[in-house]
Amino acid sequence: MKQLTVDTTGASEFTSPAEIAELKQKAIEALNALLDGAVPGNEFLGWLRLPSSVSPEEIEQIQRAANDLRQRVEVVVVIGIGGSYLGAKAVIEALSGSFDALEQPPKVIFAGHHLGEEYHVELQRYLQHRSFGICVISKSGTTTEPAIAFRVLRALLEQQVGKREAARRVIAITDERRGALRQLADKEGYQTFPIPDNVGGRYSVLTPVGLLPVALAGFDVSELVKGAAAIQQRSLQLADASAIDYAVARNALYRKGYTTEITVNYNPRLHYLVEWWKQLYGESEGKQHLGIFPAGANFSTDLHSLGQFIQEGPRTLFETVISVEQTAYPLVVPRDPLDLDNLNFLAGKQLDQINKMAEQGTRAAHLAGGVPNLRLLLPALTGYHLGELLYFYQLACGISAGILGVNAFDQPGVEAYKKNMFALLGKPS
Repeated sequence: MKQLTVDTTGASEFTSPAEIAELKQKAIEALNALLDGAVPGNEFLGWLRLPSSVSPEEIEQIQRAANDLRQRVEVVVVIGIGGSYLGAKAVIEALSGSFDALEQPPKVIFAGHHLGEEYHVELQRYLQHRSFGICVISKSGTTTEPAIAFRVLRALLEQQVGKREAARRVIAITDERRGALRQLADKEGYQTFPIPDNVGGRYSVLTPVGLLPVALAGFDVSELVKGAAAIQQRSLQLADASAIDYAVARNALYRKGYTTEITVNYNPRLHYLVEWWKQLYGESEGKQHLGIFPAGANFSTDLHSLGQFIQEGPRTLFETVISVEQTAYPLVVPRDPLDLDNLNFLAGKQLDQINKMAEQGTRAAHLAGGVPNLRLLLPALTGYHLGELLYFYQLACGISAGILGVNAFDQPGVEAYKKNMFALLGKPS
């Protein structure tokens, strides 16, 4: 079976072999430190060997809970923020047909990831006359955005069907023993799944945090786990150096003053995969005034907005392109007898072929303009290969943070805005 590969040749002219060799040694040391637990934040290394430890029984339990709720409702609202929703959203969007949500119940929608009043009012209106269930994801149960959303939607659900039936329609993914959501789940009798103590939120996509919402959307999560487990075993045994190569290339460019990484997709299904990547790398690396700023772009759409800046703006950014080798089905451009748009030269060509030429041409133009380019080649958008990609990014992030010398598993800066917000709202001390 084909597997994820990394192409760093688009960065080679911007770095030297000696620099790459030095950083590769640092990357191997960083990987060994992860394996030995000799890193700051080592209490959160549970993700490192997680994929290969997920048992068939755990997967079956997740699928059974998902199927049971799916049969009872038209809509499932997944409540979470940050790592408690982005991974699941990324996988669901990548595996779904563009218009599946319009056709196939139950529909999985997300809440609790912002404080937009209009959204929450409109969500209540949408759910008012529909049968719905809730999957609430929070380690503590006190994070502001999801806690408010759960308050609002739990009240609506209990109003619709009563407390007893509502309890059967709520699944809580939370701490195994403590926290506000754990207390409420025990009191109300919600079905629960644990968030492992040794896995932080942004590394949790392969725990029930990500797997259950993906199963609720109707997908087989075993393929996701298989792909992640396969690359885990290859990478930790150094049979696959893709994560090392990516971490080395991006840090080599960072040392040259390329302080922004734009991860680019040419498939709109990958938009939320890039959003998940932004959180993973932004929260893991942005510390001590260090780190590469993570940005995202959807091409060819954003070539008509950001393309000019990338081509001729400051030489402080580099691109990483996620390229999908095989699409699910073909679409051929038809011939038009009038040819008023002068596009008959494309007649008979598959749309994906044109898309790939747009990718190739853009990479060449940006390279010629002084923009380094990395490339991740994904064989296809399947659960297996998405599992590979998710674990690849997590491992590369741990290695890259090791090269930078920062703790990849905390996020102390996130608390600053919360203190100010709560003070302004008059929270009791």
